[in-house]
Amino acid sequence: MPLFNQSIRRKIVGIALGLIVLMLVTSILSMVMSSQVGVLLDELTNRYIPAYGDLARANIRSLERSVALRRMVMMKMQEAPDEEAYAARLKEFEEADRKIEAETSDARKHINAIIDDTRTPSDNAALARIDVRIETAVSELRQGMSEEHAKLLKQIDARQMADARGTLEHLDMLRDQFNQKIDGIRSDMLKQVFASTSTVVGRQHETIIISGVVTALAAVVGFAFALLVSSGITRPVRLLLAGTREVEAGRFDKPITVSTQDEIGELAAAFNRMIEQLRHNERIRETFGRYIDPKVVQGLIDRPEVAIEGQRRVMTIMFCDMSGFTSMSEGMTPRGLVKVMNHYFTVMSAPVRNNRGIIDKYIGDAIMAYWGPPFIEDDEPALLAGLAAVEMADQVPALQKQLPDLLGIRAMPGPCDLRIGIATGEVLTGSIGSELMMSFTVMGDAVNLASRLELVNKLYGTRILIAQATADAIGQNLELREIDRLAVAGQGAPQPIFEVMGRAGALTAVQEGLRKHYAEGLAAYRSRRFGEARMAFGAALESVPGDGPSRTMLARIAQFEASPPAADWDGAWRLDSK
Repeated sequence: MPLFNQSIRRKIVGIALGLIVLMLVTSILSMVMSSQVGVLLDELTNRYIPAYGDLARANIRSLERSVALRRMVMMKMQEAPDEEAYAARLKEFEEADRKIEAETSDARKHINAIIDDTRTPSDNAALARIDVRIETAVSELRQGMSEEHAKLLKQIDARQMADARGTLEHLDMLRDQFNQKIDGIRSDMLKQVFASTSTVVGRQHETIIISGVVTALAAVVGFAFALLVSSGITRPVRLLLAGTREVEAGRFDKPITVSTQDEIGELAAAFNRMIEQLRHNERIRETFGRYIDPKVVQGLIDRPEVAIEGQRRVMTIMFCDMSGFTSMSEGMTPRGLVKVMNHYFTVMSAPVRNNRGIIDKYIGDAIMAYWGPPFIEDDEPALLAGLAAVEMADQVPALQKQLPDLLGIRAMPGPCDLRIGIATGEVLTGSIGSELMMSFTVMGDAVNLASRLELVNKLYGTRILIAQATADAIGQNLELREIDRLAVAGQGAPQPIFEVMGRAGALTAVQEGLRKHYAEGLAAYRSRRFGEARMAFGAALESVPGDGPSRTMLARIAQFEASPPAADWDGAWRLDSK
């Protein structure tokens, strides 16, 4: 079977075996050469250098023996000879003499070991001459020292000090001659040490060079072999990689060419089938994403148990409705109505998405959205919802100008504006529906309250109303105006409601005056000081003519003046209808 028609497994195994063989050859050669260098290095470390050290210590022992001899003479030359000290010096002298014998004997043993070792290229003739010279020097020293030392002891015992000094000088001469011979031997031994060192270094360099050459040859041969065998693999792999990058970039319209019959060819065919499936799934995702927010889809994919089990979370809910839609839609064709509504939802959905909100559903001309975990952090939902509402309100003037062009008319048949209600509270999140069709949504009192607040805008003539919990969470990040204390239908306890006037620091002096006068009027209204309240609300209307909440409160004051509230009235307004 041709090499390139083999399976990838066989190709890879072949490359691996070839590289292993080359590696083993290189390693064995390196080990053999390294072992030879190790033998040389061992001989240098354990024989040459110790032999040289033994000779050096023999010189030192000779001097130590000379010093001990002189101390012996000094002990005898005293008027009252110190026999005990003399005996101690004599012992030192004899010990030094034994050490000279031991050091020179050790040196000769190391030298003879070098000569006997046939594995190393030593200068055996030179080493043999050194061995003979050591033996001769020691023999001459031993013979001369023995005779002169006995003679010296007799002279000292006979108190022949003049003769003893002459004998001592002769002993010093013999010592110097011995040291000179040993120095010469050491010098020659040092040359042998240097020669051995040079041999070790040379062998190391030779080993490094040969190992490097062999490794380079093995690398070249291995690379050529691997390149030859892998040439049938790399091209289809590159094609597969290019196709993968296309998929990574979101392009599913470029299948790859199947050029081999091995596992990579099978992988390429499977890859093309995967691309086709991804193309199909992407079309489904794009279509599905038009009906359910993509973040919800991804969240359900990542954590499907949330949809099945449901969870209780604190979220901020928004309802947005187009006022005047009913009268505006009466004279529209179905196509024109769909066109207007699609444009309206597109414009109003952008601020929600830009502020990380989730659009839950479109209900007629209304939008339901929510903010909360796990899509955003716990401390952000209320502020993001408020910012989205402000941005949605900012789109109203442009939308009012665009709608006539969309309808092909000069002017709108009726006014068009927004009503937005926002509430924060604990809700239940999960999939609600039947076995055939389900929807991931939120339910709870906060949802109902947001829906009621959106309708309450009609009562007060406002655009954006938020509940107490939402206002507390927003804090000073938006400009708010307390409108009233209200108990909506379905909720018994009244709570303050607030109008979102704009971003923090964005109010004009006129708007600041409006908020101040309205707050004064609201305080007087709740204290039953209806005359003061009327004046304050009137001042608010002078600041901003047409202010809806001020007009509502003035109408309510007129009603209370005609029919005063009960004695237990708490200043709140209750809505009995939705």
